Amino acid sequence: MSPSDRSAGAARDTPHRHAVVIGAGVAGLAAAAALRGHARVTLVERDTLPEVPEPRKGLPQARHAHLLWSGGARALEELLPGVTARWLAAGARRIALPTGLVSMQPSGWIRRFPELQFMIAASRDLLDWGIRRSLAEDPAVTVLEHSELLALEGDARRVTGVRLRVGPGEGAEERFLAADLVVDASGRGSRAVAQLAALGVPRAAEEEVDSGLVYASRIFRAPPGTEDFPVVNVQADAREARPGRTTTIVPIEGERWLVTLSGTRGGEPGPSPEGFEPFARTVRHPVVGEMIARAEPLTGVRVTRSTVNRRRFFERVAPWPDGFLVLGDAVATYNPVYGHGMSVAAEGALALRQLVDAEGLGTPGQARRAQRAVARPVSVAWDLATAQDILYPGSIGRHPGPSAKAARRYVDRLMRTATARPLVAKALLDVMTLSAPMTALIRPEVVFAVLRGPRLPPLTGPPLTDRELTTALGSGHH
Repeated sequence: MSPSDRSAGAARDTPHRHAVVIGAGVAGLAAAAALRGHARVTLVERDTLPEVPEPRKGLPQARHAHLLWSGGARALEELLPGVTARWLAAGARRIALPTGLVSMQPSGWIRRFPELQFMIAASRDLLDWGIRRSLAEDPAVTVLEHSELLALEGDARRVTGVRLRVGPGEGAEERFLAADLVVDASGRGSRAVAQLAALGVPRAAEEEVDSGLVYASRIFRAPPGTEDFPVVNVQADAREARPGRTTTIVPIEGERWLVTLSGTRGGEPGPSPEGFEPFARTVRHPVVGEMIARAEPLTGVRVTRSTVNRRRFFERVAPWPDGFLVLGDAVATYNPVYGHGMSVAAEGALALRQLVDAEGLGTPGQARRAQRAVARPVSVAWDLATAQDILYPGSIGRHPGPSAKAARRYVDRLMRTATARPLVAKALLDVMTLSAPMTALIRPEVVFAVLRGPRLPPLTGPPLTDRELTTALGSGHH
């Protein structure tokens, strides 16, 4: 956003109500988009937000592969009409699923059926920039950069505003902002639990599942002729008694491949460039390692270890103060291999807008209703991530009981059937892309198809076309 964009909030008549959003990542930007028709919105951000798609200090995880599933993309498009076109014009790709996906799931390779869902493939820097630019066009939104939340003001019944430190370095000053709604979208580092406790609000229950996952990523120049290349992914199988290792190639803007490796406790990737390709060959199929062997590396290896699944059950806290909402990673974080964080945040923000559209901003009990609405997409992503992660050797967390184990057997059969039946593949992708609730997996026609099982034999290798094989692996591969 330009300086003129950032100070343009007074340039038009806006509602008298005021909302403060803490954090200008995807969750915070989506929340601002949700509220801008009902209030002046102040976005509070610690960083300097770049004018172009480039990394920023407060978002180190941006170096790794990010998937914006169709459920999240639709939510953001509804909040910010035209944002998808902005991404695509800047080099992002809309990839049909599973048509543009070469993926080895725990039960085998998924066939590349005609489009059932989609994803947006781009760097996280480009995705954030596209949302920021779309939002910057609205003068109801003001951004306070180099600003940090110090405390919530109010009491256990209502949050009335925030106390901030505003400005860089020694020139910083404390400032109070009154607000009809404060949204904490500050991510993994959120201090909402302690700040609410200072107001006398009961502590939210928490749950963690830690598989010890480590991520390592590197960007490569894509080989010539791979402009329409699919996303390539080899997933781990949590049923195997060994650490889970995965590899993913995401084609991103600038004719580049963003390659991310991951490994759970005991099988982690390291920071060595020399070890990157060999690690990629140790997963259940070496296709990604074979592809990057011919590609030119453009960066070193970036490693991240902050990958614990952690959920705070704010929706269960009673009484919950009016005027306060927690959104995005501040509510729950997930194993990044599933790519759900941005989509969950977007769907939570859309749920907030729908509630405020129906009621107006600031009705009694609205914040608690909004927190419960935010929890719905959180629950789907949480169940998908933790059901797998707790199975890996050395995982820390609550292990599933007998009923969950029975459900696991059904899901295993469903995933195996999805490799060869479009109807079941669609149900699975609908849930994985957060386009449908978990109940889509137990619709009668899906259950019947799962009971019948796959109608085709499993694929024996990655479903790449001859052209894709030649461009990525060379003429000697077939």
